[in-house]
Amino acid sequence: MEVTQLLLYMLAGAGVGFAVGVTGVGGGSLMTPLLLMFGFPPHVAVGTDLLYAAITKAGGAWAHHRQGHVDWTIARRLAIGSLPAALLTIAVLHTFFTDPTAYAGLIKGMLGVMLILTAAVLLFKKRLLSLITPESFIVRHAAPLTVLSGIVLGVCVTLSSVGAGAFGAAVLIMLFPLLTTARIVGTDIAHAVPLTLVAGLGHLWLGNVDFMLLGALLVGSLPAISLGARLTRHMPSGLLQGLLTTLLLVLGIRYAFF
Repeated sequence: MEVTQLLLYMLAGAGVGFAVGVTGVGGGSLMTPLLLMFGFPPHVAVGTDLLYAAITKAGGAWAHHRQGHVDWTIARRLAIGSLPAALLTIAVLHTFFTDPTAYAGLIKGMLGVMLILTAAVLLFKKRLLSLITPESFIVRHAAPLTVLSGIVLGVCVTLSSVGAGAFGAAVLIMLFPLLTTARIVGTDIAHAVPLTLVAGLGHLWLGNVDFMLLGALLVGSLPAISLGARLTRHMPSGLLQGLLTTLLLVLGIRYAFF
Protein backbone atom coordinates (compact mmCIF):
# COMPACT_ATOMS: atom_id res chain seq x y z
CA MET A 1 0.00 0.00 0.00
CA GLU A 2 1.53 3.31 -1.13
CA VAL A 3 2.04 6.31 1.14
CA THR A 4 -0.47 8.38 -0.84
CA GLN A 5 -3.07 5.64 -0.40
CA LEU A 6 -2.40 5.48 3.33
CA LEU A 7 -2.86 9.24 3.60
CA LEU A 8 -6.11 9.01 1.63
CA TYR A 9 -7.45 6.33 3.97
CA MET A 10 -6.41 8.35 7.01
CA LEU A 11 -8.32 11.32 5.62
CA ALA A 12 -11.31 9.07 4.97
CA GLY A 13 -11.16 7.84 8.56
CA ALA A 14 -10.95 11.44 9.78
CA GLY A 15 -13.95 12.47 7.69
CA VAL A 16 -16.13 9.61 8.92
CA GLY A 17 -14.93 10.05 12.49
CA PHE A 18 -15.76 13.75 12.43
CA ALA A 19 -19.24 13.06 11.01
CA VAL A 20 -19.86 10.46 13.72
CA GLY A 21 -18.69 12.84 16.43
CA VAL A 22 -20.95 15.67 15.23
CA THR A 23 -24.11 13.76 14.24
CA GLY A 24 -23.93 10.44 16.09
CA VAL A 25 -24.68 8.54 12.86
CA GLY A 26 -23.06 5.10 13.00
CA GLY A 27 -19.62 4.79 11.45
CA GLY A 28 -20.46 1.56 9.61
CA SER A 29 -23.23 3.33 7.70
CA LEU A 30 -20.62 5.66 6.25
CA MET A 31 -17.37 3.71 6.29
CA THR A 32 -18.37 0.55 4.43
CA PRO A 33 -19.87 2.37 1.40
CA LEU A 34 -16.81 4.61 1.34
CA LEU A 35 -14.47 1.61 1.25
CA LEU A 36 -16.51 0.12 -1.59
CA MET A 37 -16.10 3.39 -3.50
CA PHE A 38 -12.34 3.11 -2.97
CA GLY A 39 -12.49 -0.22 -4.77
CA PHE A 40 -12.17 -2.64 -1.87
CA PRO A 41 -14.07 -5.93 -2.29
CA PRO A 42 -17.29 -6.13 -0.23
CA HIS A 43 -15.94 -8.81 2.12
CA VAL A 44 -12.81 -6.77 2.91
CA ALA A 45 -14.83 -3.57 3.40
CA VAL A 46 -17.21 -5.25 5.84
CA GLY A 47 -14.60 -7.30 7.70
CA THR A 48 -12.21 -4.38 8.18
CA ASP A 49 -15.01 -2.02 9.17
CA LEU A 50 -16.30 -4.41 11.84
CA LEU A 51 -12.95 -4.49 13.65
CA TYR A 52 -12.67 -0.72 13.16
CA ALA A 53 -16.09 -0.31 14.80
CA ALA A 54 -15.22 -2.59 17.72
CA ILE A 55 -12.09 -0.56 18.52
CA THR A 56 -13.65 2.89 18.10
CA LYS A 57 -16.79 2.01 20.08
CA ALA A 58 -14.89 0.44 23.00
CA GLY A 59 -13.84 3.80 24.44
CA GLY A 60 -17.39 5.12 24.17
CA ALA A 61 -18.80 2.04 25.88
CA TRP A 62 -16.39 2.41 28.79
CA ALA A 63 -17.22 6.10 29.16
CA HIS A 64 -20.97 5.37 29.22
CA HIS A 65 -20.44 2.57 31.74
CA ARG A 66 -18.57 4.89 34.09
CA GLN A 67 -21.43 7.39 33.88
CA GLY A 68 -24.03 4.71 34.64
CA HIS A 69 -25.60 4.94 31.17
CA VAL A 70 -25.57 1.20 30.41
CA ASP A 71 -28.44 -1.16 31.25
CA TRP A 72 -26.43 -4.37 31.33
CA THR A 73 -29.52 -6.58 31.61
CA ILE A 74 -30.78 -5.31 28.25
CA ALA A 75 -27.28 -5.46 26.72
CA ARG A 76 -26.92 -9.09 27.84
CA ARG A 77 -30.29 -10.04 26.34
CA LEU A 78 -29.29 -8.48 23.03
CA ALA A 79 -25.95 -10.31 23.14
CA ILE A 80 -27.63 -13.65 23.93
CA GLY A 81 -29.26 -13.35 20.52
CA SER A 82 -26.67 -11.44 18.50
CA LEU A 83 -23.40 -13.20 19.33
CA PRO A 84 -24.51 -16.75 18.43
CA ALA A 85 -26.25 -15.33 15.33
CA ALA A 86 -23.02 -13.63 14.26
CA LEU A 87 -21.02 -16.85 14.72
CA LEU A 88 -23.65 -18.88 12.85
CA THR A 89 -23.60 -16.36 9.98
CA ILE A 90 -19.80 -16.67 9.72
CA ALA A 91 -20.14 -20.46 9.76
CA VAL A 92 -22.71 -20.32 6.93
CA LEU A 93 -20.44 -18.09 4.82
CA HIS A 94 -17.55 -20.50 5.36
CA THR A 95 -19.57 -23.66 4.71
CA PHE A 96 -21.83 -22.79 1.81
CA PHE A 97 -19.69 -20.41 -0.27
CA THR A 98 -16.54 -21.43 -2.08
CA ASP A 99 -14.79 -18.05 -1.78
CA PRO A 100 -15.58 -14.43 -0.75
CA THR A 101 -16.56 -13.40 -4.28
CA ALA A 102 -19.43 -15.90 -4.10
CA TYR A 103 -21.15 -13.94 -1.32
CA ALA A 104 -20.24 -10.45 -2.54
CA GLY A 105 -23.77 -9.96 -3.89
CA LEU A 106 -25.29 -11.02 -0.57
CA ILE A 107 -23.13 -8.51 1.32
CA LYS A 108 -23.96 -5.67 -1.07
CA GLY A 109 -27.67 -6.44 -0.96
CA MET A 110 -27.75 -6.57 2.85
CA LEU A 111 -25.69 -3.38 3.01
CA GLY A 112 -28.24 -1.61 0.81
CA VAL A 113 -31.19 -2.82 2.89
CA MET A 114 -29.54 -1.78 6.17
CA LEU A 115 -28.61 1.67 4.82
CA ILE A 116 -32.22 2.23 3.75
CA LEU A 117 -33.52 1.07 7.14
CA THR A 118 -31.01 3.30 8.95
CA ALA A 119 -32.09 6.31 6.88
CA ALA A 120 -35.75 5.48 7.60
CA VAL A 121 -35.05 5.28 11.33
CA LEU A 122 -33.36 8.67 11.30
CA LEU A 123 -36.24 10.19 9.31
CA PHE A 124 -39.14 8.70 11.25
CA LYS A 125 -37.73 8.24 14.76
CA LYS A 126 -40.08 10.77 16.35
CA ARG A 127 -43.11 9.26 14.62
CA LEU A 128 -42.12 5.80 15.82
CA LEU A 129 -41.86 7.09 19.36
CA SER A 130 -45.34 8.58 19.20
CA LEU A 131 -46.81 5.17 18.31
CA ILE A 132 -45.30 3.37 21.30
CA THR A 133 -47.10 3.28 24.64
CA PRO A 134 -46.38 1.30 27.85
CA GLU A 135 -49.39 -0.89 26.95
CA SER A 136 -48.09 -1.78 23.48
CA PHE A 137 -47.56 -5.45 22.65
CA ILE A 138 -43.83 -5.04 22.03
CA VAL A 139 -43.32 -3.24 25.34
CA ARG A 140 -45.24 -5.91 27.30
CA HIS A 141 -43.10 -8.63 25.67
CA ALA A 142 -39.86 -6.67 25.64
CA ALA A 143 -37.63 -9.39 27.16
CA PRO A 144 -38.08 -12.13 24.50
CA LEU A 145 -38.29 -9.53 21.73
CA THR A 146 -34.94 -8.12 22.87
CA VAL A 147 -33.30 -11.52 22.32
CA LEU A 148 -35.07 -11.87 18.96
CA SER A 149 -33.89 -8.38 17.96
CA GLY A 150 -30.37 -9.40 18.92
CA ILE A 151 -30.56 -12.37 16.53
CA VAL A 152 -31.65 -10.10 13.67
CA LEU A 153 -28.93 -7.57 14.49
CA GLY A 154 -26.31 -10.32 14.69
CA VAL A 155 -27.05 -11.52 11.17
CA CYS A 156 -27.43 -8.06 9.63
CA VAL A 157 -24.34 -6.54 11.24
CA THR A 158 -22.16 -9.54 10.32
CA LEU A 159 -23.22 -9.33 6.68
CA SER A 160 -23.15 -5.54 6.28
CA SER A 161 -21.33 -3.99 9.29
CA VAL A 162 -24.36 -1.65 9.50
CA GLY A 163 -27.08 -1.72 12.14
CA ALA A 164 -25.31 -1.78 15.49
CA GLY A 165 -25.71 2.02 15.81
CA ALA A 166 -28.83 3.87 14.71
CA PHE A 167 -30.84 0.72 13.97
CA GLY A 168 -29.94 -0.87 17.31
CA ALA A 169 -30.89 2.33 19.11
CA ALA A 170 -34.26 2.39 17.32
CA VAL A 171 -34.96 -1.14 18.55
CA LEU A 172 -34.25 -0.07 22.13
CA ILE A 173 -36.43 3.03 21.78
CA MET A 174 -39.40 0.90 20.65
CA LEU A 175 -38.93 -1.84 23.25
CA PHE A 176 -38.05 0.42 26.19
CA PRO A 177 -39.72 3.82 25.65
CA LEU A 178 -39.19 4.82 29.30
CA LEU A 179 -35.39 4.55 29.05
CA THR A 180 -33.59 7.89 28.97
CA THR A 181 -31.74 8.86 25.80
CA ALA A 182 -28.40 8.53 27.60
CA ARG A 183 -29.16 4.94 28.65
CA ILE A 184 -30.41 4.01 25.18
CA VAL A 185 -27.19 5.31 23.61
CA GLY A 186 -24.98 3.78 26.30
CA THR A 187 -26.67 0.37 26.16
CA ASP A 188 -26.61 0.35 22.36
CA ILE A 189 -22.88 1.10 22.26
CA ALA A 190 -22.12 -1.42 25.02
CA HIS A 191 -23.85 -4.15 23.01
CA ALA A 192 -22.25 -3.05 19.73
CA VAL A 193 -18.71 -3.62 21.01
CA PRO A 194 -18.89 -7.41 21.55
CA LEU A 195 -21.11 -7.84 18.48
CA THR A 196 -18.76 -6.05 16.10
CA LEU A 197 -15.74 -7.70 17.75
CA VAL A 198 -17.13 -11.23 17.36
CA ALA A 199 -18.31 -10.56 13.81
CA GLY A 200 -15.00 -8.85 12.97
CA LEU A 201 -12.94 -11.75 14.35
CA GLY A 202 -15.13 -14.10 12.32
CA HIS A 203 -14.31 -12.15 9.17
CA LEU A 204 -10.65 -12.15 10.21
CA TRP A 205 -10.82 -15.95 10.35
CA LEU A 206 -12.32 -15.89 6.85
CA GLY A 207 -9.41 -13.71 5.68
CA ASN A 208 -11.54 -10.62 5.13
CA VAL A 209 -9.54 -7.99 7.08
CA ASP A 210 -6.93 -5.59 5.66
CA PHE A 211 -4.73 -4.57 8.61
CA MET A 212 -2.92 -1.75 6.81
CA LEU A 213 -6.28 -0.22 5.93
CA LEU A 214 -7.56 -0.75 9.48
CA GLY A 215 -4.54 1.05 10.96
CA ALA A 216 -4.87 3.98 8.58
CA LEU A 217 -8.58 4.39 9.34
CA LEU A 218 -7.96 4.32 13.09
CA VAL A 219 -5.13 6.87 12.93
CA GLY A 220 -7.42 9.26 11.08
CA SER A 221 -10.68 8.67 12.89
CA LEU A 222 -9.89 8.49 16.61
CA PRO A 223 -8.80 12.14 16.97
CA ALA A 224 -11.54 13.28 14.55
CA ILE A 225 -14.32 11.62 16.57
CA SER A 226 -13.17 13.50 19.68
CA LEU A 227 -12.93 16.77 17.75
CA GLY A 228 -16.37 16.33 16.24
CA ALA A 229 -17.91 15.59 19.64
CA ARG A 230 -16.37 18.77 21.09
CA LEU A 231 -17.63 20.90 18.19
CA THR A 232 -21.18 19.50 18.21
CA ARG A 233 -22.69 22.51 19.98
CA HIS A 234 -21.16 24.88 17.41
CA MET A 235 -22.21 22.93 14.30
CA PRO A 236 -25.58 22.79 12.49
CA SER A 237 -25.91 19.11 13.43
CA GLY A 238 -29.56 18.96 12.34
CA LEU A 239 -28.63 20.06 8.82
CA LEU A 240 -25.65 17.71 8.72
CA GLN A 241 -27.74 14.77 9.91
CA GLY A 242 -30.34 15.56 7.25
CA LEU A 243 -27.68 15.52 4.55
CA LEU A 244 -26.20 12.29 5.86
CA THR A 245 -29.65 10.67 6.02
CA THR A 246 -30.22 11.57 2.37
CA LEU A 247 -26.79 10.19 1.48
CA LEU A 248 -27.50 6.91 3.30
CA LEU A 249 -30.83 6.55 1.51
CA VAL A 250 -29.24 7.11 -1.92
CA LEU A 251 -26.41 4.68 -1.17
CA GLY A 252 -28.87 2.13 0.20
CA ILE A 253 -30.95 2.21 -2.98
CA ARG A 254 -27.75 1.97 -5.03
CA TYR A 255 -26.48 -1.19 -3.28
CA ALA A 256 -29.86 -2.86 -2.76
CA PHE A 257 -31.22 -2.54 -6.28
CA PHE A 258 -28.38 -1.73 -8.72
